[in-house]
Amino acid sequence: MIRTLLAAMALAATGLSAPNAAAFCGFYVAKADTSLFNDASRVAIARDGDRTVVTMASDYRGEPKEFAMVIPVPTVLEEGQINVASPGLIDHLDDYTAPRLVEYRDPDPCEEQRIYVTGTRANRAPLPAPMLESMTMDQSLGVTIEAEYEVGEYDILILSAEESSGLIRWLNLNGYKIPDGAEETVGAYLRRGMKFFVAKVNLERHADEGKTELRPIQVAYEDEDFMLPIRLGTVNADGKQELFVFALSRKGRVETTNYRTVKLPSNMDVPIFVEDAFGEFYRDMFRHQVEKENGKAVFLEYAWDMNWCDPCAADPLSPEQLRELGVMWLEERGGDVPTPMPRPGGRGAPPQAVDVFVTRLHLRYDAQSFPEDLTFQATGDRENYQGRYVLRHPWLGDFNKCEAAGEYREGLVRRWEADAKELANLTGWELDDIKARMADMGHDIDALAKAANVKPNAKGSWWDRLWGR
Repeated sequence: MIRTLLAAMALAATGLSAPNAAAFCGFYVAKADTSLFNDASRVAIARDGDRTVVTMASDYRGEPKEFAMVIPVPTVLEEGQINVASPGLIDHLDDYTAPRLVEYRDPDPCEEQRIYVTGTRANRAPLPAPMLESMTMDQSLGVTIEAEYEVGEYDILILSAEESSGLIRWLNLNGYKIPDGAEETVGAYLRRGMKFFVAKVNLERHADEGKTELRPIQVAYEDEDFMLPIRLGTVNADGKQELFVFALSRKGRVETTNYRTVKLPSNMDVPIFVEDAFGEFYRDMFRHQVEKENGKAVFLEYAWDMNWCDPCAADPLSPEQLRELGVMWLEERGGDVPTPMPRPGGRGAPPQAVDVFVTRLHLRYDAQSFPEDLTFQATGDRENYQGRYVLRHPWLGDFNKCEAAGEYREGLVRRWEADAKELANLTGWELDDIKARMADMGHDIDALAKAANVKPNAKGSWWDRLWGR
């Protein structure tokens, strides 16, 4: 049936050199993609001037015959403005922008050198008769079918209406199960002159094309408002919903204008056990940060020029993939477009950007916390940002080997204590539970403190200064 967001989709369519806390290098070991969240809706928006291309990835997992989508759009879309996209496009964009876990390894403090490992690592045709009620009913309900198309495996209608009650009745009679309580929200869209884009799967074409999944639906239009309507998806929704927005622009970072856009905490050292619990860590960290913002913030998880990444959770998208997502300004530049390449090891100057800046936004919302549709602006800010969390594998050799090794052990006690407290602050986890999980990994703060004859919260060695503690 109508997935809540896709139902409305919120569319609109000492001699060691310390690692810099802001340095984007290290060995990539894990990512936190959208699969960590149940029923997460994903939408990609390519925006250039007033031109907008919106690609909506369905998270629908039922029988194709039960799938239906209803979304408000600013105008009557023509056939050429509706398309189906390759299934893997948004998956690739998700992987590329996902928050990531990277790791470093502490050197032997007696060798006075730092060793780190880097790695990169559509045809016009009438719709089937059963889908449509009689023209007499359409007119009596004040509903006008402005256009109807066949696009890929979908049957598409563009509707206008005089009143929200008539439109809702028409939609329900025709198999688009609009929830109770939607009249006010639908009416608000109608008063703004918006139309409604509705889609169902054509089972015969779906079978003929041999599809095993529903491809993303893509719409293109021109409108001065840069927005994403989400309110219809909140009507009678069962709890809060998860939305990921991947915005592509030529100017720079995209942010919301009617809600706070907040950078998710990043570049934090986390205990080693998080490597085996990264999904748990990220879900709880995001939940805790949402609570700190009283549920009313949109979180920035990634902002970067498309042509390089550091470290890479996935390869950058190719020019062909970007064009398919609606990045038409690449063709307007003229000449050859450079193929995106990962930045090797974070060394040297970055390659030439492809003139596409990608922003990943994440929100958890309901009608109370987000009573308005999302409105955006593309800023000129091209500062790089990514959700990035760091594992630092300790050197656990002979601490009596040299004076520096003894000082390193003292600093390690304080470092582990700081990491545990930071993790508790990020996630809301109990500090004692964190320390117990660290001890299970062989990183027992109390035992190491006793051996080093220091207090975990003491300050002062050169190693503390090295790590900025």
